[in-house]
Amino acid sequence: MQDERVLVTGGAGFIGSNLANHLAADNEVVALDDCYLGTPDNLDGGVEFVDASVLDDDLPTDVDAVFHLAALSSYKMHEEDPRRGARVNVEGFVNTVDQARQDGCDTIVYASTSSIYGSRTEPSPETMAVDARTGYEASKLARERYGEYFHNHYDMQCAGLRFFSVYQGFAGGNEEHKGEYANTVAQFADAIASGERPVLFGDGTQTRDFTHVEDIVRGIELAADHSLQGIYNLGTGENYSFNEMVEMINAELGTDVDPEYVENPLEVYVHDTMADASKIQEATGWEPRIDFEEGVRRVCAGYDAAGAGTAGE
Repeated sequence: MQDERVLVTGGAGFIGSNLANHLAADNEVVALDDCYLGTPDNLDGGVEFVDASVLDDDLPTDVDAVFHLAALSSYKMHEEDPRRGARVNVEGFVNTVDQARQDGCDTIVYASTSSIYGSRTEPSPETMAVDARTGYEASKLARERYGEYFHNHYDMQCAGLRFFSVYQGFAGGNEEHKGEYANTVAQFADAIASGERPVLFGDGTQTRDFTHVEDIVRGIELAADHSLQGIYNLGTGENYSFNEMVEMINAELGTDVDPEYVENPLEVYVHDTMADASKIQEATGWEPRIDFEEGVRRVCAGYDAAGAGTAGE
């Protein structure tokens, strides 16, 4: 993408800020965020920041493409206030896309979720049947249906991307502001670097398809460049257990911090995830470039390995 004017909603958040900063090298980028989860400190100087909600009127949607990432982005966050979650995740999506339509923009790329696949140790394709077991999942499925509506009724190109466990880290990354809602890779690395025991639910055998944010950003951009329509997975097609992750972090930091295992407090919990990303690979040529070993190295690189080792003894 080059020489375009684009809007990134949730643009001061973790994924949104990485996308906005990346696109700003060659484009005019507006990052819109109400700072509920985001912070403008994540943004580079070349990005125009607008403090607003996706529920507002008069959004800056006179653009060539909209990247809609704004959401209450977890099960726990959504369940704290289901009505607010529905308003932000569903009404906010419809409001933003419809204003873009009225302003003549027909390219929309938006965030869905891989959570709707439930627990699977085999790769999950977009064609498999899915269920809404939580309000968060229901809100993202509603986005997908409204994406179909805007495409079928108004001939807009609406690409919904189901992200798999996106991470970057606190030190040198843009996740720190998310706190307890940050990816477990970031949380565990920060705990271990501080000499604290990371807390794992159950026995730590649960697995995730951990996907580095740089690969996610490339996939989002390619979806717009290729005017994709429909639903696409973005994930590596590999998974690692939380126990393996802790071992890798310890090895990288030179620490020996054992995890603390606790009973899972969540009523609904996805134990295993893994993406089948062949659809977007065939459509755009996208492939993940950062494997998990390299990703863990990057997450840990911001910490002083010697200091972390001392803290962990």
